Amino acid sequence: MKHTKKGDLPQKICATCNKPFAWRKKWADCWEEVKYCSARCRRQRPKNEDPEE
Repeated sequence: MKHTKKGDLPQKICATCNKPFAWRKKWADCWEEVKYCSARCRRQRPKNEDPEE
């Protein structure tokens, strides 16, 4: 089993709070589509953004 340091994981910037967040195992299959760091940020997304994306 490969152990990866947290600092070595890919990161993105949250579209709502503009804070960096790291890859999580539950996002392994959909990392390209992930835009928000949490469900709270997803609920509070800007109103002008398309909800389908």
